[in-house]
Amino acid sequence: MRPDARAWFQHRTTSATSLAEIDLDALLRAKRRGGHRVSVVLPARNEEATVGRLVADLRERWMRRVPLVDELLVVDSDSTDATAALARAAGADVVATTDVLPAHGTRPGKGEALWKALAVTTGDLVVFLDADLIGDVAHYVPGLLGPLLDDPQVLYVKGCYTRPLEVGGNVQPTGGGRVTELTARPLLNALWPELAGFVQPLGGEYAGRRSALELVPFVSAYGVEVGLLIDLLHLGGLSSLAQVDLGQRRHTSQSQEALGEMAGQVVSTVLARAECGRPGHHRLDTSGLLTQFRHDGTGFVPRSSAVAVDERPPLATVGEYCMRQAGMVG
Repeated sequence: MRPDARAWFQHRTTSATSLAEIDLDALLRAKRRGGHRVSVVLPARNEEATVGRLVADLRERWMRRVPLVDELLVVDSDSTDATAALARAAGADVVATTDVLPAHGTRPGKGEALWKALAVTTGDLVVFLDADLIGDVAHYVPGLLGPLLDDPQVLYVKGCYTRPLEVGGNVQPTGGGRVTELTARPLLNALWPELAGFVQPLGGEYAGRRSALELVPFVSAYGVEVGLLIDLLHLGGLSSLAQVDLGQRRHTSQSQEALGEMAGQVVSTVLARAECGRPGHHRLDTSGLLTQFRHDGTGFVPRSSAVAVDERPPLATVGEYCMRQAGMVG
């Protein structure tokens, strides 16, 4: 780790690996003192195996027992299973990506769900969690909110954790996050060394202030996390970013082919931002494709998928959103 990243890591990374490490009374006092409203968002596509339990747990702990969360939203991204029904039955508000800002159409991808979630939620503090989380993750919400409630200078908080990897029934304690280690981390270290202190730059658990999130674009696909990290660095500087150690994260694993496509989207997002930051250069060609190969027993068969940067504009530039926000304030 570079010296600047090491110093940032030591001063900007807190620990919340369990509820025992979190002062809930202090968080509630800070929430009331600041007049904050908290929204928790779960983007979901075909997550019927996990979303119901996760929603029920979050609602019970942070809305019924402890009034930390004011709004719990599941954004259904074209699911073909019972994701929406199970999330609604468990107590979440549920919206489909196609029903939000319909005049702007809809696109596939996680980033699209996050952008549209920000458009319809009401909290000034927004927590994002992946819907495929497994195990006890109840401490994630207060852990991520802590730095935002404690320090008004913090605009964005990333969760970090160890990520076990299960392959063929064998569990490697820290084998997860392959796209991070093989793609995102080398690129960020080379192009934005000040971000070298982030343990999980692609992690799906983070929180931010609406006032900052509405000022940056959202990449529609899997480049959304690294895009947000880079853009929010440019918006507020390194001192506006924080990190929380949440302990361990377990989730469903992706195939190698799916991870390759995710890596391609991450590379496109990073390189597009690197090109935009250099005088005389422009964004990469939006027709970019990733070609992968499968072996069908007799030979290699190519398969191409789009990995180019496709992003939504900052919501603060979208007329319908601005009118809604003005109406809420008025």
